[in-house]
Amino acid sequence: MDRKKTGTDGMSDQEVSGSPAAAAPLPPFAYSAADEEKRQGVRRMKATATGLLLLVAVIYVLATWAERSGVGGWPPYVAAAAEAGMVGALADWFAVTALFKRPMGLPIPHTAIIPTKKDQLGTTLGSFVGENFLSGDVVRTRLRAIGIGARVGSWLSEPAHADRVTEELSTALRGALTVLRDSDVQAVVGEAITRRADAAEIAPGIGRALEGVVADGAHDRAVDLICTRAYAWLVHHADAVMEAIEGGAPGWTPRFVDRKVGDRVYKELLRFISEMRDEPDHPARGAIDRFLTDFATDLQSDEDTRARVERLKSEILGRGEVQDVIASAWASVRTMIISAAEDEQSELRLRVRASLLSLGRRLATDQRLQEKLDGWLEGAAVYVVTTYRTEITSLISDTVAGWDAEHTSKKIEAHIGRDLQFIRINGTVVGALAGLLIYTVSHAVGG
Repeated sequence: MDRKKTGTDGMSDQEVSGSPAAAAPLPPFAYSAADEEKRQGVRRMKATATGLLLLVAVIYVLATWAERSGVGGWPPYVAAAAEAGMVGALADWFAVTALFKRPMGLPIPHTAIIPTKKDQLGTTLGSFVGENFLSGDVVRTRLRAIGIGARVGSWLSEPAHADRVTEELSTALRGALTVLRDSDVQAVVGEAITRRADAAEIAPGIGRALEGVVADGAHDRAVDLICTRAYAWLVHHADAVMEAIEGGAPGWTPRFVDRKVGDRVYKELLRFISEMRDEPDHPARGAIDRFLTDFATDLQSDEDTRARVERLKSEILGRGEVQDVIASAWASVRTMIISAAEDEQSELRLRVRASLLSLGRRLATDQRLQEKLDGWLEGAAVYVVTTYRTEITSLISDTVAGWDAEHTSKKIEAHIGRDLQFIRINGTVVGALAGLLIYTVSHAVGG
């Protein structure tokens, strides 16, 4: 038998050597109880075929005895038919037996074909599959005939099927997020954001954005809000403002003068803030506009301003609090995605379902989209089979080579042996008919 040589630890020589080709052992091709049940049917058919051989042998003996005893007419015809039937039966018995073992244990060449040629048969089978099933033209023709794009579109356009795909995608998404370690993802996200922020200069972008805001007057609302809040704060903290103003006066001035000056300054400050709040054309607003415009220009063109913004950016990104915020963002995003994936009425799942239904309807009716999808699938399949054809066919040959020769022979015989026994039966019958025909023709011609 053609078995692999093994070492003391049960591994093959290739595995012991530790070569790159060494891989995990292939699953056993064992002879199972189901195979043994089928083999019982093979034994019954063998008994039937052998019984038929013995029957024609007995008929041959009786017909020969009758002919030698002087019985005229039929004995020679029956004897010729029985003799040819025995020859056909024995020839087919030899042919069938030679597939699985050596007939009668004799070392006859080209016998026990399956046990001795198992590896060669595996290689031949792998080559056959590679040439006839894994060629680019065959794969492309077959996929084109199937029309995957149209079928996928028709299937996906059904709401129940879209719901099913949405559910499977949600389960897969939840599983992927569960498997990922938060610490690893947080580190990657933090590093990616920091690296991208460091690599990109932000000053010109901020300048362009600020320039657009000023041009559109969008900053006016911010100025309105600041003025309104400043006025309210001054009114609410009037005493504190007065004390601050009086406290900054020289020590030699009288107290009533300080109060007069403080009151005057406070009222002027209130008047200035209220006018700036209520008058869109206030000079202070124009000054703010000019400042923001100049600052936007400097952000885009002034090297010193841009360098200062970049230094400020680096300082902010380098702070531990900022890094913690960036890293913790993943936890919030993960929780949000998992909640959306679990909720059947979430915006995420509803949008995915709607997208799937829309894609299905388009695929079912849009021939150009169908052809595009079919082309992508054909290209991908052809690339896989042409690039990995050797690996795929070697899987067949290596798997067959890993099978035990005796078990392989017994298993194959259990599956096809019953049909092979019909060859012996047919050989007996056809041989007998041929022998009868040949004897009859010979007797008629020589007659």
